Amino acid sequence: QVQLVESGGGLVQPGGSLRLSCAASVSIFRFNAMGWYRQAPGKERELVARIAIGGSTNYADSVKGRFTVSRDNARNTVYLQMNSLKPEDTAIYYCAADDPSRGPYWGQGTQVAVSS
Repeated sequence: QVQLVESGGGLVQPGGSLRLSCAASVSIFRFNAMGWYRQAPGKERELVARIAIGGSTNYADSVKGRFTVSRDNARNTVYLQMNSLKPEDTAIYYCAADDPSRGPYWGQGTQVAVSS
């Protein structure tokens, strides 16, 4: 059974940094891509960053230049380094794994709050 476990969320001041981790219970090479999504109160879930099996990445325009997605294949873990955080980055962040045979798996989410 596939499990995705996020960690690293918390409360940070504007301009600060956080690193989120997503540990998979299986090899991440099983998936077409791994991604980070977020959902703020009253808003729809949106893609933040994505890393494909070949290593290519893409980002939401709102986070380009501030966030970096990466992975550690040996640890089956994907990371999201978030720098220069803004209050509008406040949301629950979810890890997702795109399984070509059945669609995405989701983690339970980790809360990120950016406030002074």
